Amino acid sequence: MTVALVAAAPALVARQVIAQHSKSFALASRLLGPRVRDQAAVIYTWCRRADDAVDEDHGGHAAIELLDRELASAYEDRAVDPVLAAFGAVARERELPILYPRELLAGMAMDVEGVTYGTLEQLITYAWRVAGVVGLMMTHVFGLSDDDAVIHAAHLGIAMQLTNICRDVGEDWQRGRLYLPDELLAQYGAGGLANELGKPLPASARTPVAATMTELLALADRYYRSGDRGVAALPWRAGLAVRAARRVYSAIGRKIARDGFELGRRAVVPGRTKLALVATSFARSTLAAPRHLGQRYHIPRRTLELGDVPRL
Repeated sequence: MTVALVAAAPALVARQVIAQHSKSFALASRLLGPRVRDQAAVIYTWCRRADDAVDEDHGGHAAIELLDRELASAYEDRAVDPVLAAFGAVARERELPILYPRELLAGMAMDVEGVTYGTLEQLITYAWRVAGVVGLMMTHVFGLSDDDAVIHAAHLGIAMQLTNICRDVGEDWQRGRLYLPDELLAQYGAGGLANELGKPLPASARTPVAATMTELLALADRYYRSGDRGVAALPWRAGLAVRAARRVYSAIGRKIARDGFELGRRAVVPGRTKLALVATSFARSTLAAPRHLGQRYHIPRRTLELGDVPRL
């Protein structure tokens, strides 16, 4: 059975899910061709489904185990649920290594276990698992002209997750989570802050938290710049969509800084700004269009593991 037949109705659901949960990704996905857009949306929807199962159902390790069994059924073409079946069909057609979605589940297990982050390296591991591998899954949908670009795709996912972490510090604290690494917090006088989880954030921690967020956003910028170097290996429309999503996400980081690292307000990029960023991305992609002439694109032949990802 072809992906087109399996995923026809689930693709409509997937587009609705991405529109509801991520306006930035929904906007970027409109720049893709219909088939690629639908396959990317199916992958996003499976990721969202997994995240909701852990966060909303409070299923703990039982939810992770169920998700892993469902994942196996999708890969083995045994899934009954239409979204799972569509994900499995995309995974098989695009030769998606099962390592990637399993790494995503491992990242969610870290949330279930209430992991706190003593070191920056631990945080990068988490960012790789919940976002770096998503970038890698998308390269299987888009295709690449150069297998080495998978590193830049992983870096872009890590950059976006670091931005997410900084945007959601206040909300995460209220949920009993802290992703800021203790080694950075300690440099600014707030070491051991994770011991205060479950209480109001101490006023004395606000300045160290802001300084730590500044460091993480600067690190995210380094990962974004690496991500930029991989865009040339993508087909033209995929490159345009990735450029647009990257520009919107990095703009979120700048908005966080402009708002003075206000923890009670979620940084949002206005719609008109997003459209301007898409226009800039289109101009950049148009200038780069000649280099795509004659390029051949293929499913990545290289499977990346965490140890293969250079730290920046």
